[in-house]
Amino acid sequence: MKRQIVIITGMSGSGKSTAADTLEDMGFFCVDNIPVDLLPKLLELTESRATDPDRLALVMDLRQREFFPRYTSVLGGLELTGTPVQILFLNSRDEVIVRRYSETRRQHPLAFRGSVLDGIRREREGLRDIREIADWVIDTSDMTVHDLRKEIKRIFGTGESGSLRIVVNSFGFGRGVPVESDLVLDVRFLPNPYFVEKLKQKDGRTSEVAEWIESHETTRQFYGKIEDMLIFLLPLYIREGKQYLTISVGCTGGRHRSAAVAEHIARVLAEHGYEQVELRHRELEGRRTE
Repeated sequence: MKRQIVIITGMSGSGKSTAADTLEDMGFFCVDNIPVDLLPKLLELTESRATDPDRLALVMDLRQREFFPRYTSVLGGLELTGTPVQILFLNSRDEVIVRRYSETRRQHPLAFRGSVLDGIRREREGLRDIREIADWVIDTSDMTVHDLRKEIKRIFGTGESGSLRIVVNSFGFGRGVPVESDLVLDVRFLPNPYFVEKLKQKDGRTSEVAEWIESHETTRQFYGKIEDMLIFLLPLYIREGKQYLTISVGCTGGRHRSAAVAEHIARVLAEHGYEQVELRHRELEGRRTE
């Protein structure tokens, strides 16, 4: 079996310990706070022993003073040797991290001069490059511990080789684009059921709203082009080793057009044989279909 090596990093207070505990429960061998310079040696030792684990999760962050200046060269060296390493980056909004540190009364590791917020800003700047190359970025700002554990299991749960786990997510631009998005579709150009009195209080999960949107020629043409694009792209993502893809569909409020389009995309993907497809409606969570 090919080894799976996951580096857990990100902002202090964003849930790295929870992520590591979850992966350990899933059978990963976890090491917390390993010095970045020891990473190649650790991988060399584990590769040379047949009895050692083939799924490793390593927490690496700014608790090591050499992490910022050294991680780029170390990870670059591993890439040159052909060692596959996946990076999981956990993030949270500044005000959420400040609140978490206030609740736990812990000191932020970079707040040795100034406030917690000053430390957060130094850390965010130092981690900017590694976030750019991360395979997964999870924003835990609005997550509970249980939410984060569920997300980790969804990403790293074992599946068939070459499988692609897909999340199709509808959202409203008023609350911002979901940070985990890989592909973002802006459907605000489609006819809006919000201005149809009998449809205003319904949402895009209902057949009435979905059929009204699809009754327009613009929508039908759009559906055809989106289907062609996705069926072209997804095999290429799989070929490149991508295991997790989030398609986010946005409209103004996230209740009508984006929800209907997300539902349509999920059905199309299922029809084309993609079995691991999850449908989410961010702005409709907790709402019943009318």
